[in-house]
Amino acid sequence: HFEPFSSSLLRTPEHIPQHDVIMVYSRDPENAAKSCKAKGSDFRVHFKNTRETGAALKGLYLPRAQQYLQNVIEKKEIIPFVRFRYGVGRKAQLKQTPSKACQGRWPKKSAVFLLGLLKNAESNAELKGLEVEKMKIEHIQVNQAMHGRRRTYRAHGRINAYMSSPCHIEMWLVEDSEPVAKADDGGAGKKAQKKLKKPLQSGATAE
Repeated sequence: HFEPFSSSLLRTPEHIPQHDVIMVYSRDPENAAKSCKAKGSDFRVHFKNTRETGAALKGLYLPRAQQYLQNVIEKKEIIPFVRFRYGVGRKAQLKQTPSKACQGRWPKKSAVFLLGLLKNAESNAELKGLEVEKMKIEHIQVNQAMHGRRRTYRAHGRINAYMSSPCHIEMWLVEDSEPVAKADDGGAGKKAQKKLKKPLQSGATAE
């Protein structure tokens, strides 16, 4: 006996469990209300170049970081290579940077990816009502992703691995508060230190 199809057996989108994607960061900012985040996974861009580019951005304000990356694309400024520096050529342009490194590159693709991520962070900051000009990159981290596997064909019928080195990028920016002006004590602190009692050679204290 054939039973008619029951509509109760149909799994509609409402019955399909929806799993919210939770973006997990390695660490979170202290003040979440004054910060904005941005993250991307499995970017098809070299891990080593992107790591060095991200390290050069840490501590910069958002407008300066965007201008810096744009200058790197145009080869007006350079990225110093500090950790993954072996085989990297020496560049005279590094004399213009505060870094003591003598090896650097202009990783264009890494700069383009980071510019897009900074644009995402800028939009998140505007959505939270934060001042974009005061946003400072306090945390940026680049991790290795799973290698992409391909193959290349060599002489005499051999096959070698031909793998890519993608990466994950995460960052958060914090709205920098107004710098507190240092109080002018007129040098009284230094004078007070000079008047401290000095021990004598005999062990007694000078009056």
